[in-house]
Amino acid sequence: MTDVESPSYVPGHGLLTGRTAVVTAAAGAGIGGATARRLLEEGARVLISDAHARRLKEHEAELAAEFGAASVAAVPCDVTDETQVRTLFETAVREHGRLDVVVNNAGLGGTAHLVDMTDDQWSRVLDVTLNGTFRCVRAALRHMKDTRGGVIVNNASVVGWRAQAGQAHYAAAKAGVMALTRCAALEAADYGVRVNAVAPSLALHPHLVKVTTPELLAELTAHEAYGRYAEPWEVANVIVFLASGYSSYMTGEVVSVSSRHP
Repeated sequence: MTDVESPSYVPGHGLLTGRTAVVTAAAGAGIGGATARRLLEEGARVLISDAHARRLKEHEAELAAEFGAASVAAVPCDVTDETQVRTLFETAVREHGRLDVVVNNAGLGGTAHLVDMTDDQWSRVLDVTLNGTFRCVRAALRHMKDTRGGVIVNNASVVGWRAQAGQAHYAAAKAGVMALTRCAALEAADYGVRVNAVAPSLALHPHLVKVTTPELLAELTAHEAYGRYAEPWEVANVIVFLASGYSSYMTGEVVSVSSRHP
C-alpha cells in the first residue's frame, strides 16, 4: 500500500453543455454536492434536491452565486415519498423541457449488528437507499422514454460486493441498487437511455466524520490502495464520465471507484 496525496482538482471541459441534470441528496459537502458542482462546471443546468430543505436552499444560493441563477435550482424531495419524487422530475421537465441526466445519490447508512437490528432500522435504510433509487429511476424513465435518450447514474457502494460487520442493511440495499441498475439498463435500452452505477469505497465528507468513529475511519482508510480516502469530487468525476458521451457504449455497468472490486 502506498501513501499518495490527493490529486489536483480537474477543471471542467464542457462535456455536458446544454444538458439538464437532476441530482438527489445534493445539499451537503458529500458526493451529491460535489456532483452538482461538477455537472455545472461541465456546462449542465442542474436541479438539486434533498430532504433537508434549509441546507438545500443554502447550497442552491452558493452554487447560484458562482454559476448564475439560471444554471441551478432546488426542489426539496424525500425519496421515500412518491409524490415528492414525481414532483421533482416533473419540475425538471417543465422548467427545461427535457431531462438528460439523473444522478441518484440519496442513501442512508447506519451501523447495527443483526442480532440487535430492529425492523425499523432495516426498513428505513432499505426504503431510502434501494426503494428511493427505484422510485427515482422509474420516474426518470417515464420521462426519458418519450424523448428517446438520457443517462441515469446510481450511487451504489463496494459494500454491495463485500461484507462488512454491522452493515447488513446497507450492504443489502446497495447490492439491490446494483441489480436494479443492471435490470433497468436492459429495459431502458429500448428507449436509448443508459443506466450505470458507481460503487465508491470511502469518500470522506463532514457528515461521515460525524457518524463514524476515528478508529473505523482509520481502519477503512488502511484498506485503500493509495492509503487515503477519496475526495467526493473524485467520485463525481466518474459520475460525469458516465453521464457524458465518453461512455456512450456503457450501460448496466457498476464502476468501482476504488481498488476494492471483488
